[in-house]
Amino acid sequence: MDPVAALARLLHDGTGLWLAPGDGVAPAGCAVVATSGSTGDGKLVVVGRDALTAAAAMAHERLGFEATWHLTLASHYVAGLMVLVRGALGAGVAYASSDLHDLAAVPGRNAVSIVATQLHRALADATVTARLAEFDAVLVGGAALRADLRERAEAAGIRVIETYGMSETCGGVVWDGVPLPGVDARIGEGGRILLGGPTLFEGYLGRADLTAAVLVDGMLRTSDRGRLEAGQLVVEGRLDDVVISGGVNVDLAVVRSAAAALHPDTAVLAVEDAEWGARVVLFAPAGTLEQWRDDLRPALPAAWLPRQLVLADPLPRTAGGKPDRVTLEGLVGRG
Repeated sequence: MDPVAALARLLHDGTGLWLAPGDGVAPAGCAVVATSGSTGDGKLVVVGRDALTAAAAMAHERLGFEATWHLTLASHYVAGLMVLVRGALGAGVAYASSDLHDLAAVPGRNAVSIVATQLHRALADATVTARLAEFDAVLVGGAALRADLRERAEAAGIRVIETYGMSETCGGVVWDGVPLPGVDARIGEGGRILLGGPTLFEGYLGRADLTAAVLVDGMLRTSDRGRLEAGQLVVEGRLDDVVISGGVNVDLAVVRSAAAALHPDTAVLAVEDAEWGARVVLFAPAGTLEQWRDDLRPALPAAWLPRQLVLADPLPRTAGGKPDRVTLEGLVGRG
């Protein structure tokens, strides 16, 4: 069945909607989507009709207008599903390829949801850049948006909104650091980001144990760390991004940001090492380890510099646009 028609049945009749890869039956009144599984731990996430409609209503309230939503992402992931939901409850859905070459605004207001990789590639094409600039809202999520990339996009007239969220929250529920109306964002022990509100998922399909571990007292315990500044949420990285290498705490999120400022198609991971405890590995399309260390010295403490370079061109990514950690870890032995 066409995803839009199936979604209409879910929204209006309460029929379950299975979007995740593979076969299965979604619980009544719910959709089942897949997480991106960048660390090899992909799960099946059950999101209820009320949560989906609440998330769409919040987006509409924040934007202040109805829009035609343009789908450029796979609908079996939550970002794509939410484009369909917002469009179904708004002015409609239009379709475009993931490379955005056929993206085109239609009469009225237009919105699109993309990942940072798509934005970076779009800015290399003047025609696509101009088309994105015609949109009233360009949501960018899936991974942290570098400040320089946003500045380039906005200089080209693109109306960027950086979103933060996950499958378990029906997608991005924090826009440009500000929670959508009705979303509760808190900071827990160790800087863990906690999210609450009507967009929370029902649970992981068939995994009550995992559900109980992350849904506590009505709040989702994310795997991210951050802080609140003047009511805005600042996402600092994953909780497991701080590793000990040679007896020194290394924040991989900072290393990752420094490398991305030099080249967007890079990734940084830490792997076990007999000498250092954790070895910082840089994945890049070209160069030598010595060159990269020299280029990164102005931005990083000496102990944080990568100790291994793995050439990866192109950088392996998940369907959601994030670096594929499992594949990258498999490349380490070739570095």
